[in-house]
Amino acid sequence: MASSAEHPDPSSDTPPTTPTAPSATPPTAPPVTPPGAAGRADTTARAAEAEESAEAEAAAASTAAAVRMLRRAELGGGAMPRWLPRAMLLALLGVGLFQLADWAFHQLIDLFVMLLVAFFLSLAMEPAVDRMAARGVRRGLGTFLVFTGLALAVAGFLASLGTLLVDQITQIAGRLPQLLQDLITWVNRTFHTDLSLDQLQHQVLQDSGTIEKYAQQAADNVWGVTGTVIGGLFQAFTVGLFTFYFTAEGPRVRRTVCSLLPPSKQGEVLRAWEIALAKTGGYLYSRALLALISTLAHWAFFAIIDLPYAAALAVWVGVMSQFVPTIGTYLAGALPVLVGLTVRPVDALWVLVFVTVYQQVENYLLHPRITAKTVDVHPAVAFGSVIAGAALLGAVGALIAIPVAATLQGFVGTYVRRYEVEDDPRIDRGEERRERRRHTVRRLRRMVSGGSGGAGGPEGSGGPEGSGGERREDPPGE
Repeated sequence: MASSAEHPDPSSDTPPTTPTAPSATPPTAPPVTPPGAAGRADTTARAAEAEESAEAEAAAASTAAAVRMLRRAELGGGAMPRWLPRAMLLALLGVGLFQLADWAFHQLIDLFVMLLVAFFLSLAMEPAVDRMAARGVRRGLGTFLVFTGLALAVAGFLASLGTLLVDQITQIAGRLPQLLQDLITWVNRTFHTDLSLDQLQHQVLQDSGTIEKYAQQAADNVWGVTGTVIGGLFQAFTVGLFTFYFTAEGPRVRRTVCSLLPPSKQGEVLRAWEIALAKTGGYLYSRALLALISTLAHWAFFAIIDLPYAAALAVWVGVMSQFVPTIGTYLAGALPVLVGLTVRPVDALWVLVFVTVYQQVENYLLHPRITAKTVDVHPAVAFGSVIAGAALLGAVGALIAIPVAATLQGFVGTYVRRYEVEDDPRIDRGEERRERRRHTVRRLRRMVSGGSGGAGGPEGSGGPEGSGGERREDPPGE
Protein backbone atom coordinates (compact mmCIF):
# COMPACT_ATOMS: atom_id res chain seq x y z
CA MET A 1 0.00 0.00 0.00
CA ALA A 2 2.89 2.19 0.66
CA SER A 3 4.27 1.57 -2.75
CA SER A 4 0.96 2.29 -4.37
CA ALA A 5 0.69 5.49 -2.45
CA GLU A 6 4.15 6.59 -3.40
CA HIS A 7 3.74 5.58 -7.06
CA PRO A 8 0.20 6.33 -8.17
CA ASP A 9 -1.38 5.00 -11.26
CA PRO A 10 -0.76 7.23 -14.24
CA SER A 11 -4.16 6.38 -15.72
CA SER A 12 -6.07 7.63 -12.70
CA ASP A 13 -8.09 10.92 -13.11
CA THR A 14 -7.32 12.09 -9.63
CA PRO A 15 -4.28 14.36 -9.48
CA PRO A 16 -1.56 13.20 -7.28
CA THR A 17 -1.37 14.78 -3.90
CA THR A 18 1.82 15.97 -2.43
CA PRO A 19 2.34 14.93 1.16
CA THR A 20 2.36 17.92 3.56
CA ALA A 21 5.22 18.15 5.90
CA PRO A 22 4.33 18.58 9.48
CA SER A 23 4.40 22.31 10.64
CA ALA A 24 7.13 23.31 12.93
CA THR A 25 4.78 25.76 14.83
CA PRO A 26 2.48 24.06 17.17
CA PRO A 27 -1.22 24.90 16.76
CA THR A 28 -2.43 27.93 18.73
CA ALA A 29 -5.12 27.36 21.16
CA PRO A 30 -8.22 29.63 20.87
CA PRO A 31 -8.05 32.70 23.15
CA VAL A 32 -9.84 32.38 26.31
CA THR A 33 -12.04 35.43 27.01
CA PRO A 34 -11.96 36.40 30.59
CA PRO A 35 -15.09 37.47 32.36
CA GLY A 36 -16.10 41.15 31.45
CA ALA A 37 -14.01 41.30 28.27
CA ALA A 38 -17.11 41.10 25.99
CA GLY A 39 -18.29 44.61 27.07
CA ARG A 40 -14.92 46.14 26.43
CA ALA A 41 -14.89 44.60 22.91
CA ASP A 42 -18.26 46.13 22.13
CA THR A 43 -17.03 49.55 23.31
CA THR A 44 -13.96 49.28 21.09
CA ALA A 45 -16.09 48.32 18.11
CA ARG A 46 -18.39 51.28 18.67
CA ALA A 47 -15.40 53.62 18.97
CA ALA A 48 -14.06 52.30 15.70
CA GLU A 49 -17.42 52.82 14.02
CA ALA A 50 -17.63 56.41 15.39
CA GLU A 51 -14.16 57.13 14.09
CA GLU A 52 -15.08 55.75 10.69
CA SER A 53 -18.25 57.86 10.59
CA ALA A 54 -16.25 61.00 11.58
CA GLU A 55 -13.81 60.29 8.80
CA ALA A 56 -16.70 59.86 6.39
CA GLU A 57 -18.24 63.14 7.51
CA ALA A 58 -14.87 64.92 7.10
CA ALA A 59 -14.55 63.49 3.62
CA ALA A 60 -18.08 64.66 2.78
CA ALA A 61 -17.30 68.13 4.13
CA SER A 62 -14.12 68.35 2.09
CA THR A 63 -16.06 67.21 -0.97
CA ALA A 64 -18.72 69.90 -0.36
CA ALA A 65 -15.98 72.52 0.06
CA ALA A 66 -14.43 71.43 -3.21
CA VAL A 67 -17.82 71.67 -4.92
CA ARG A 68 -18.30 75.19 -3.54
CA MET A 69 -14.86 76.20 -4.76
CA LEU A 70 -15.72 74.86 -8.20
CA ARG A 71 -18.94 76.89 -8.18
CA ARG A 72 -17.06 80.03 -7.15
CA ALA A 73 -14.61 79.45 -9.98
CA GLU A 74 -17.50 79.03 -12.42
CA LEU A 75 -19.21 82.23 -11.16
CA GLY A 76 -16.03 84.26 -11.59
CA GLY A 77 -14.52 84.45 -8.16
CA GLY A 78 -17.40 84.38 -5.72
CA ALA A 79 -20.89 83.18 -5.07
CA MET A 80 -23.77 85.61 -5.67
CA PRO A 81 -24.43 87.64 -2.51
CA ARG A 82 -27.93 88.07 -1.27
CA TRP A 83 -27.89 91.85 -1.86
CA LEU A 84 -26.82 91.60 -5.52
CA PRO A 85 -30.29 90.91 -7.02
CA ARG A 86 -31.76 93.84 -5.10
CA ALA A 87 -28.90 96.09 -6.20
CA MET A 88 -29.38 95.06 -9.83
CA LEU A 89 -33.09 95.80 -9.56
CA LEU A 90 -32.43 99.22 -8.06
CA ALA A 91 -29.87 100.00 -10.77
CA LEU A 92 -32.35 99.09 -13.50
CA LEU A 93 -35.00 101.19 -11.77
CA GLY A 94 -32.60 104.16 -11.58
CA VAL A 95 -31.73 103.89 -15.28
CA GLY A 96 -35.41 103.77 -16.16
CA LEU A 97 -36.19 106.83 -14.04
CA PHE A 98 -33.27 108.71 -15.62
CA GLN A 99 -34.52 107.90 -19.11
CA LEU A 100 -38.01 109.02 -18.14
CA ALA A 101 -36.71 112.29 -16.66
CA ASP A 102 -34.58 112.95 -19.75
CA TRP A 103 -37.57 112.37 -22.03
CA ALA A 104 -39.79 114.63 -19.90
CA PHE A 105 -37.14 117.38 -19.85
CA HIS A 106 -36.82 117.37 -23.63
CA GLN A 107 -40.59 117.46 -23.97
CA LEU A 108 -40.88 120.41 -21.55
CA ILE A 109 -37.84 122.40 -22.68
CA ASP A 110 -40.04 124.97 -24.44
CA LEU A 111 -42.04 125.51 -21.27
CA PHE A 112 -38.86 125.99 -19.23
CA VAL A 113 -37.58 128.57 -21.72
CA MET A 114 -40.88 130.46 -21.58
CA LEU A 115 -40.78 130.43 -17.78
CA LEU A 116 -37.22 131.80 -17.85
CA VAL A 117 -38.18 134.62 -20.21
CA ALA A 118 -41.27 135.42 -18.12
CA PHE A 119 -39.16 135.52 -14.95
CA PHE A 120 -36.73 138.07 -16.38
CA LEU A 121 -39.57 140.17 -17.80
CA SER A 122 -41.20 140.16 -14.37
CA LEU A 123 -37.93 141.29 -12.82
CA ALA A 124 -37.88 144.20 -15.27
CA MET A 125 -41.50 145.17 -14.54
CA GLU A 126 -41.50 144.70 -10.78
CA PRO A 127 -39.69 147.98 -9.85
CA ALA A 128 -42.41 150.02 -11.57
CA VAL A 129 -45.12 147.92 -9.90
CA ASP A 130 -43.40 148.35 -6.51
CA ARG A 131 -43.41 152.15 -6.94
CA MET A 132 -47.12 152.10 -7.77
CA ALA A 133 -47.81 149.77 -4.82
CA ALA A 134 -45.94 152.16 -2.50
CA ARG A 135 -48.39 154.89 -3.57
CA GLY A 136 -51.38 152.79 -2.62
CA VAL A 137 -52.15 151.04 -5.92
CA ARG A 138 -52.91 147.35 -5.66
CA ARG A 139 -50.30 145.11 -7.18
CA GLY A 140 -52.77 143.46 -9.54
CA LEU A 141 -53.94 146.81 -10.93
CA GLY A 142 -50.40 148.17 -11.11
CA THR A 143 -49.21 145.09 -12.97
CA PHE A 144 -52.13 145.41 -15.38
CA LEU A 145 -51.31 149.07 -16.10
CA VAL A 146 -47.61 148.41 -16.65
CA PHE A 147 -48.36 145.34 -18.74
CA THR A 148 -50.89 147.24 -20.85
CA GLY A 149 -48.44 150.07 -21.50
CA LEU A 150 -45.73 147.62 -22.54
CA ALA A 151 -48.15 145.73 -24.81
CA LEU A 152 -49.31 148.97 -26.48
CA ALA A 153 -45.70 150.01 -27.09
CA VAL A 154 -44.87 146.66 -28.70
CA ALA A 155 -48.07 146.72 -30.77
CA GLY A 156 -47.34 150.26 -31.94
CA PHE A 157 -43.82 149.31 -32.95
CA LEU A 158 -45.00 146.29 -34.90
CA ALA A 159 -47.83 148.27 -36.53
CA SER A 160 -45.54 151.08 -37.64
CA LEU A 161 -42.97 148.63 -38.91
CA GLY A 162 -45.64 146.64 -40.77
CA THR A 163 -47.02 149.78 -42.40
CA LEU A 164 -43.52 150.82 -43.42
CA LEU A 165 -42.75 147.42 -44.95
CA VAL A 166 -46.06 147.19 -46.81
CA ASP A 167 -45.71 150.68 -48.28
CA GLN A 168 -42.11 150.09 -49.30
CA ILE A 169 -42.97 146.78 -50.95
CA THR A 170 -45.83 148.46 -52.82
CA GLN A 171 -43.58 151.27 -54.01
CA ILE A 172 -40.86 148.86 -55.07
CA ALA A 173 -43.41 146.72 -56.94
CA GLY A 174 -44.72 149.83 -58.75
CA ARG A 175 -41.23 151.00 -59.67
CA LEU A 176 -39.91 147.54 -60.52
CA PRO A 177 -40.00 147.97 -64.34
CA GLN A 178 -38.13 151.26 -64.16
CA LEU A 179 -35.64 149.79 -61.67
CA LEU A 180 -35.05 146.83 -63.96
CA GLN A 181 -34.54 149.12 -66.95
CA ASP A 182 -32.05 151.21 -65.01
CA LEU A 183 -30.25 148.05 -63.91
CA ILE A 184 -30.07 146.74 -67.48
CA THR A 185 -28.74 150.09 -68.70
CA TRP A 186 -26.04 150.05 -66.02
CA VAL A 187 -25.04 146.47 -66.88
CA ASN A 188 -24.85 147.25 -70.61
CA ARG A 189 -22.76 150.36 -69.98
CA THR A 190 -20.43 148.69 -67.49
CA PHE A 191 -19.89 145.26 -69.05
CA HIS A 192 -20.48 146.26 -72.72
CA THR A 193 -23.37 143.87 -73.17
CA ASP A 194 -26.55 144.15 -75.24
CA LEU A 195 -29.35 143.10 -72.94
CA SER A 196 -32.93 144.29 -73.09
CA LEU A 197 -36.04 143.99 -71.00
CA ASP A 198 -37.80 141.98 -73.73
CA GLN A 199 -35.05 139.35 -73.64
CA LEU A 200 -35.41 139.01 -69.89
CA GLN A 201 -39.20 138.67 -70.19
CA HIS A 202 -38.77 136.00 -72.90
CA GLN A 203 -36.30 134.13 -70.71
CA VAL A 204 -38.70 134.30 -67.78
CA LEU A 205 -41.55 132.96 -69.91
CA GLN A 206 -39.34 130.09 -71.05
CA ASP A 207 -38.68 129.20 -67.45
CA SER A 208 -42.34 129.50 -66.48
CA GLY A 209 -42.36 125.83 -65.45
CA THR A 210 -39.68 126.53 -62.87
CA ILE A 211 -41.59 129.56 -61.64
CA GLU A 212 -44.76 127.51 -61.32
CA LYS A 213 -42.83 124.90 -59.38
CA TYR A 214 -41.54 127.52 -56.93
CA ALA A 215 -45.01 129.00 -56.65
CA GLN A 216 -46.45 125.58 -55.85
CA GLN A 217 -43.80 125.01 -53.19
CA ALA A 218 -44.56 128.41 -51.69
CA ALA A 219 -48.28 127.57 -51.63
CA ASP A 220 -47.53 124.27 -49.91
CA ASN A 221 -45.44 126.06 -47.31
CA VAL A 222 -48.27 128.45 -46.47
CA TRP A 223 -49.73 125.93 -44.04
CA GLY A 224 -46.39 125.49 -42.35
CA VAL A 225 -45.95 129.26 -42.04
CA THR A 226 -49.47 129.59 -40.65
CA GLY A 227 -48.77 126.92 -38.05
CA THR A 228 -45.54 128.66 -37.08
CA VAL A 229 -47.34 131.99 -36.65
CA ILE A 230 -50.06 130.42 -34.51
CA GLY A 231 -47.46 128.64 -32.39
CA GLY A 232 -45.56 131.91 -31.92
CA LEU A 233 -48.73 133.71 -30.83
CA PHE A 234 -49.48 130.95 -28.32
CA GLN A 235 -45.97 131.15 -26.90
CA ALA A 236 -46.25 134.94 -26.61
CA PHE A 237 -49.57 134.57 -24.78
CA THR A 238 -48.03 131.99 -22.43
CA VAL A 239 -45.02 134.21 -21.67
CA GLY A 240 -47.33 137.17 -21.03
CA LEU A 241 -49.54 135.18 -18.69
CA PHE A 242 -46.62 133.89 -16.60
CA THR A 243 -45.05 137.36 -16.57
CA PHE A 244 -48.27 138.85 -15.21
CA TYR A 245 -48.53 136.25 -12.45
CA PHE A 246 -44.84 136.49 -11.50
CA THR A 247 -45.06 140.28 -11.25
CA ALA A 248 -48.42 140.52 -9.48
CA GLU A 249 -47.57 137.72 -7.03
CA GLY A 250 -43.92 138.68 -6.49
CA PRO A 251 -44.07 138.91 -2.67
CA ARG A 252 -46.00 135.66 -2.43
CA VAL A 253 -43.51 133.89 -4.71
CA ARG A 254 -40.60 135.08 -2.55
CA ARG A 255 -42.42 134.03 0.60
CA THR A 256 -43.08 130.59 -0.84
CA VAL A 257 -39.45 130.14 -1.84
CA CYS A 258 -38.19 131.28 1.58
CA SER A 259 -40.60 128.95 3.37
CA LEU A 260 -38.71 126.01 1.87
CA LEU A 261 -35.39 127.12 3.41
CA PRO A 262 -34.10 127.48 6.98
CA PRO A 263 -34.03 130.99 8.43
CA SER A 264 -30.25 131.23 8.06
CA LYS A 265 -30.54 130.85 4.26
CA GLN A 266 -33.58 133.02 3.68
CA GLY A 267 -31.60 136.26 3.93
CA GLU A 268 -29.13 135.08 1.27
CA VAL A 269 -31.96 134.14 -1.10
CA LEU A 270 -33.63 137.53 -0.67
CA ARG A 271 -30.32 139.31 -1.21
CA ALA A 272 -29.70 137.36 -4.43
CA TRP A 273 -33.26 138.15 -5.53
CA GLU A 274 -32.68 141.87 -4.93
CA ILE A 275 -29.45 141.78 -6.94
CA ALA A 276 -31.20 140.10 -9.88
CA LEU A 277 -34.06 142.58 -9.62
CA ALA A 278 -31.77 145.61 -9.58
CA LYS A 279 -29.46 144.44 -12.37
CA THR A 280 -32.17 143.21 -14.73
CA GLY A 281 -34.45 146.19 -14.20
CA GLY A 282 -31.54 148.61 -14.43
CA TYR A 283 -30.30 147.08 -17.66
CA LEU A 284 -33.70 147.18 -19.35
CA TYR A 285 -34.47 150.71 -18.14
CA SER A 286 -31.12 152.00 -19.35
CA ARG A 287 -31.72 150.38 -22.71
CA ALA A 288 -35.20 151.90 -22.88
CA LEU A 289 -33.80 155.36 -22.16
CA LEU A 290 -31.08 154.96 -24.79
CA ALA A 291 -33.69 153.75 -27.27
CA LEU A 292 -35.83 156.81 -26.60
CA ILE A 293 -32.89 159.20 -27.11
CA SER A 294 -31.86 157.37 -30.29
CA THR A 295 -35.42 157.48 -31.63
CA LEU A 296 -35.74 161.23 -31.07
CA ALA A 297 -32.33 161.99 -32.60
CA HIS A 298 -32.89 159.89 -35.71
CA TRP A 299 -36.44 161.17 -36.15
CA ALA A 300 -35.17 164.75 -36.14
CA PHE A 301 -32.47 163.97 -38.71
CA PHE A 302 -34.78 161.95 -40.97
CA ALA A 303 -37.30 164.78 -40.90
CA ILE A 304 -34.61 167.32 -41.82
CA ILE A 305 -33.54 165.39 -44.94
CA ASP A 306 -37.23 164.67 -45.71
CA LEU A 307 -36.86 160.87 -45.59
CA PRO A 308 -40.16 159.01 -46.00
CA TYR A 309 -41.60 157.36 -42.88
CA ALA A 310 -39.22 159.27 -40.64
CA ALA A 311 -41.03 158.39 -37.38
CA ALA A 312 -41.34 154.67 -38.15
CA LEU A 313 -37.70 154.44 -39.24
CA ALA A 314 -36.58 156.29 -36.12
CA VAL A 315 -38.49 153.87 -33.88
CA TRP A 316 -36.94 150.97 -35.80
CA VAL A 317 -33.42 152.33 -35.30
CA GLY A 318 -33.95 153.05 -31.61
CA VAL A 319 -35.43 149.67 -30.72
CA MET A 320 -33.22 147.45 -32.86
CA SER A 321 -29.97 149.16 -31.89
CA GLN A 322 -30.64 148.80 -28.16
CA PHE A 323 -32.56 145.57 -27.67
CA VAL A 324 -30.99 143.31 -30.32
CA PRO A 325 -27.48 142.43 -29.11
CA THR A 326 -24.34 142.52 -31.25
CA ILE A 327 -25.96 142.85 -34.69
CA GLY A 328 -28.74 145.24 -33.73
CA THR A 329 -26.76 148.33 -34.75
CA TYR A 330 -26.20 147.03 -38.28
CA LEU A 331 -29.81 145.93 -38.69
CA ALA A 332 -30.99 149.30 -37.40
CA GLY A 333 -29.00 151.29 -39.95
CA ALA A 334 -29.61 148.99 -42.92
CA LEU A 335 -33.34 149.73 -43.33
CA PRO A 336 -33.07 153.56 -43.42
CA VAL A 337 -30.20 153.27 -45.90
CA LEU A 338 -32.32 151.06 -48.18
CA VAL A 339 -35.25 153.47 -47.94
CA GLY A 340 -32.91 156.31 -48.82
CA LEU A 341 -31.71 154.42 -51.89
CA THR A 342 -35.29 154.16 -53.16
CA VAL A 343 -35.67 157.95 -52.92
CA ARG A 344 -32.26 159.53 -53.60
CA PRO A 345 -28.87 157.81 -53.32
CA VAL A 346 -27.41 160.88 -51.59
CA ASP A 347 -29.98 160.47 -48.81
CA ALA A 348 -28.69 156.95 -48.20
CA LEU A 349 -25.17 158.35 -47.86
CA TRP A 350 -26.29 161.02 -45.39
CA VAL A 351 -28.20 158.40 -43.36
CA LEU A 352 -25.15 156.15 -43.21
CA VAL A 353 -22.93 159.02 -42.03
CA PHE A 354 -25.40 160.13 -39.35
CA VAL A 355 -25.98 156.59 -38.02
CA THR A 356 -22.22 156.05 -37.75
CA VAL A 357 -21.57 159.38 -36.00
CA TYR A 358 -24.45 158.92 -33.58
CA GLN A 359 -23.26 155.42 -32.70
CA GLN A 360 -19.88 156.83 -31.69
CA VAL A 361 -21.51 159.58 -29.61
CA GLU A 362 -23.70 157.02 -27.89
CA ASN A 363 -20.83 154.64 -27.18
CA TYR A 364 -18.47 157.24 -25.70
CA LEU A 365 -20.81 159.84 -24.17
CA LEU A 366 -24.36 158.62 -23.53
CA HIS A 367 -23.90 154.94 -22.75
CA PRO A 368 -21.23 155.30 -19.99
CA ARG A 369 -23.19 158.02 -18.17
CA ILE A 370 -26.53 156.25 -18.30
CA THR A 371 -25.33 152.74 -17.47
CA ALA A 372 -23.11 154.03 -14.63
CA LYS A 373 -26.30 154.69 -12.64
CA THR A 374 -28.03 151.43 -13.57
CA VAL A 375 -25.75 148.58 -14.67
CA ASP A 376 -22.46 148.49 -16.52
CA VAL A 377 -21.50 145.43 -18.52
CA HIS A 378 -18.16 145.36 -20.29
CA PRO A 379 -18.50 145.03 -24.09
CA ALA A 380 -16.36 141.88 -24.13
CA VAL A 381 -18.53 140.31 -21.39
CA ALA A 382 -21.69 141.30 -23.27
CA PHE A 383 -20.41 139.83 -26.53
CA GLY A 384 -19.33 136.57 -24.89
CA SER A 385 -22.62 136.25 -23.02
CA VAL A 386 -24.59 136.75 -26.23
CA ILE A 387 -22.62 134.00 -27.96
CA ALA A 388 -23.11 131.64 -25.02
CA GLY A 389 -26.83 132.43 -24.77
CA ALA A 390 -27.35 131.87 -28.49
CA ALA A 391 -25.50 128.55 -28.30
CA LEU A 392 -27.64 127.37 -25.37
CA LEU A 393 -31.13 128.71 -26.13
CA GLY A 394 -30.96 130.24 -29.59
CA ALA A 395 -32.50 133.68 -30.19
CA VAL A 396 -34.16 133.75 -26.77
CA GLY A 397 -30.85 133.05 -25.08
CA ALA A 398 -29.20 135.86 -27.03
CA LEU A 399 -31.91 138.31 -25.89
CA ILE A 400 -31.68 137.46 -22.18
CA ALA A 401 -27.92 136.84 -22.14
CA ILE A 402 -26.91 140.37 -21.15
CA PRO A 403 -29.36 140.64 -18.19
CA VAL A 404 -28.13 137.26 -16.97
CA ALA A 405 -24.52 138.41 -17.33
CA ALA A 406 -25.33 141.60 -15.41
CA THR A 407 -26.94 139.57 -12.64
CA LEU A 408 -23.96 137.22 -12.40
CA GLN A 409 -21.64 140.22 -12.37
CA GLY A 410 -23.66 141.60 -9.45
CA PHE A 411 -23.31 138.28 -7.61
CA VAL A 412 -19.56 138.30 -8.14
CA GLY A 413 -19.27 141.88 -6.92
CA THR A 414 -21.31 141.07 -3.82
CA TYR A 415 -20.03 137.67 -2.72
CA VAL A 416 -16.45 137.58 -4.06
CA ARG A 417 -13.94 139.39 -1.91
CA ARG A 418 -11.50 141.70 -3.71
CA TYR A 419 -8.11 142.88 -2.50
CA GLU A 420 -6.17 146.04 -3.19
CA VAL A 421 -3.49 145.56 -5.83
CA GLU A 422 -0.10 147.12 -5.22
CA ASP A 423 1.53 149.30 -7.85
CA ASP A 424 3.75 147.10 -9.93
CA PRO A 425 5.19 147.91 -13.38
CA ARG A 426 4.51 144.32 -14.45
CA ILE A 427 0.77 144.96 -14.25
CA ASP A 428 0.73 148.04 -16.50
CA ARG A 429 3.96 148.36 -18.40
CA GLY A 430 2.99 151.73 -19.90
CA GLU A 431 2.19 153.39 -16.59
CA GLU A 432 5.78 154.49 -15.97
CA ARG A 433 5.99 156.16 -19.37
CA ARG A 434 2.66 157.90 -18.84
CA GLU A 435 3.85 159.08 -15.41
CA ARG A 436 6.99 160.61 -16.95
CA ARG A 437 4.85 162.32 -19.56
CA ARG A 438 2.56 163.74 -16.89
CA HIS A 439 5.58 164.92 -14.92
CA THR A 440 6.95 166.69 -18.01
CA VAL A 441 3.60 168.37 -18.60
CA ARG A 442 3.49 169.54 -14.99
CA ARG A 443 6.99 171.03 -15.27
CA LEU A 444 6.05 172.85 -18.46
CA ARG A 445 2.95 174.25 -16.75
CA ARG A 446 5.01 175.42 -13.81
CA MET A 447 7.51 177.04 -16.16
CA VAL A 448 4.75 178.83 -18.06
CA SER A 449 3.01 179.96 -14.89
CA GLY A 450 6.32 181.10 -13.35
CA GLY A 451 7.31 183.01 -16.45
CA SER A 452 3.95 184.75 -16.73
CA GLY A 453 4.07 185.72 -13.03
CA GLY A 454 7.58 187.18 -13.38
CA ALA A 455 8.76 185.65 -10.15
CA GLY A 456 11.91 183.62 -9.69
CA GLY A 457 13.08 180.97 -12.07
CA PRO A 458 11.32 178.33 -14.03
CA GLU A 459 10.27 176.55 -10.88
CA GLY A 460 8.29 179.52 -9.67
CA SER A 461 10.04 179.69 -6.30
CA GLY A 462 10.46 183.48 -6.25
CA GLY A 463 7.32 184.29 -4.32
CA PRO A 464 4.11 183.09 -2.87
CA GLU A 465 2.38 183.14 -6.21
CA GLY A 466 4.83 180.65 -7.62
CA SER A 467 4.55 178.39 -4.63
CA GLY A 468 0.80 178.64 -4.67
CA GLY A 469 0.67 177.94 -8.36
CA GLU A 470 2.95 174.98 -7.85
CA ARG A 471 0.59 173.51 -5.29
CA ARG A 472 -2.40 174.05 -7.55
CA GLU A 473 -0.77 172.50 -10.59
CA ASP A 474 0.49 169.38 -8.80
CA PRO A 475 -2.44 167.82 -7.01
CA PRO A 476 -1.70 164.61 -5.13
CA GLY A 477 -4.05 162.51 -7.21
CA GLU A 478 -2.50 163.38 -10.54
